[in-house]
Amino acid sequence: MITLPHTIQTKHGEQLTFHKIIREEGTDKLLVSNQVQPGAGPIMHTHWQQDESLTVKQGTMGWQILGQEPQIAQPGQTVVFKRGTPHRFWNDGKDILQCDGWISPPHSIVFFLDAIYTAINKSTTDRPDAFDAAWLLTRYASEYDMPEIPGFVKKVIMPVQVMIGKLLGKYRHFKDAPTPLPPIN
Repeated sequence: MITLPHTIQTKHGEQLTFHKIIREEGTDKLLVSNQVQPGAGPIMHTHWQQDESLTVKQGTMGWQILGQEPQIAQPGQTVVFKRGTPHRFWNDGKDILQCDGWISPPHSIVFFLDAIYTAINKSTTDRPDAFDAAWLLTRYASEYDMPEIPGFVKKVIMPVQVMIGKLLGKYRHFKDAPTPLPPIN
């Protein structure tokens, strides 16, 4: 169990702080803030069971919905990514991008992103550690997706990689991982 507030960061210039969970309009919202270095930001991703909102406090945020043209958000502007919508954002300026926002409902997002950031930081490449990424994306496929990874890789290669990783004892650090949510029908 990760206690809040909790801050994570990647070697690529992203820092994310999970502040607290509040109850609003009958649902839990995890309050977050980020600081993103110029040019940095997460790759295209999907939250199947969560909405995400970011309000720019400082800097310029580029953002994009899969299949649409990139957009720009300036200080004071808010962008909401509805659950099931593949999206990405990045620092499109020369100064640090700072945003406040929320993710609702939180589910396993703190664990998942903490584990992904750790996998990125321990990798010797720009990508997350391959064994950890395969385990996370396979186990939490009902909650998160990386649409730029080919379906064959996600459905065949990654499960085989997870099986090999289990045989090699690579997943002991995930022993307390939260149970994934069932898929949405």
